[in-house]
Amino acid sequence: MLNVAIVGPGLVGGALLEQLAAHAQSPRFASLPIAVVGLINSKKMSVSAKPFAAEDLKQWKTAILGSSAAAADLPQFADSLAALKGSTAVVDCTSNDAVAELYPLWLSKGLHVVTPNKKGFSNDISLFRKIQQLSASPQGPAVYHEATVGAGLPILSTLNDLVRTGDKIVKIEGIFSGTLSYLFNNFSIPGATQKFSECVSVAKSSGYTEPDPRDDLNGMDVARKVTILGRVAGLELGIDTLPVENIVPEALRGVSSAEEFMKRLPEFDEHFKKLNDEALASGSVLRYVGMVDGVNSQGSVKLARYALDHPFASLKGSDNIIAFTTERFPNPLIIQGAGAGAAVTAFGIFADLIKVCERFGTSPA
Repeated sequence: MLNVAIVGPGLVGGALLEQLAAHAQSPRFASLPIAVVGLINSKKMSVSAKPFAAEDLKQWKTAILGSSAAAADLPQFADSLAALKGSTAVVDCTSNDAVAELYPLWLSKGLHVVTPNKKGFSNDISLFRKIQQLSASPQGPAVYHEATVGAGLPILSTLNDLVRTGDKIVKIEGIFSGTLSYLFNNFSIPGATQKFSECVSVAKSSGYTEPDPRDDLNGMDVARKVTILGRVAGLELGIDTLPVENIVPEALRGVSSAEEFMKRLPEFDEHFKKLNDEALASGSVLRYVGMVDGVNSQGSVKLARYALDHPFASLKGSDNIIAFTTERFPNPLIIQGAGAGAAVTAFGIFADLIKVCERFGTSPA
């Protein structure tokens, strides 16, 4: 059986618990025994030698992390998990730097790591290398982080397959942000009349953006994903050296609040309209993209133009789209679909847990 412990059971972690609860009650459990034995949030934690009941997982806030649960202590949590029988995977559902820095310690204790947290794979490259080194043995422990790029889309698994089979990566190019995909799919299309500030306002009210849209528009989330892709492809990229085009107007980067930013954004609608008009006049549209150049060992994040017949130009909604150009795929291999959202991110994590389960034993407890 694969024991699973979740750090930070919030939106994504809660969706994962729902999926794992359904799995525990499914006939598939007999061949893929994956059970939750630990939960920890910022205040409470609980570790059990036996799997939590499916009904308790559905009410985890009260049934598992209620008033009787122990105070949160992450080192003690890891020690308790390491003492359990069988294989145990820690799922980090936070976006916390300090938690990501614990991955080497967890791996040294024999714990597998599965996570959507980008920080461990895009922060200082020394941490990335240490994680790689500790998870290099086929005997484990293992690290899977498919959901760090594109949520549940098979992006990293595809890239890993290309690299492991000896294909040469020429270029990886894509729209990696659901927020920026939605914005430019609605703003930069022939015949559209909506102003850029209006698009941002709709996206914010619809829950597509971060509470402060500048956290999307500054491009750093895309930069982290480009860094991860580049590193998995074997390049030494870092977010500190990656050219990133911040499309937040410079005058608004230092304003004190998201409310003030939204209030003043209409002042710059003409700026964005000019960029869009120039693109449309040349038969193109604007798209915010990340790129890994495998030939020159570099990457970039920028607002770019794409011809109307390009796959990126026809994207709809908030989908992600990624194109792999390689020696074997001179006509790009394209992956497209929902690249954000709790349910699809949880799916990506769950799929990684199945991989761990299949590698390290699936016999029922």
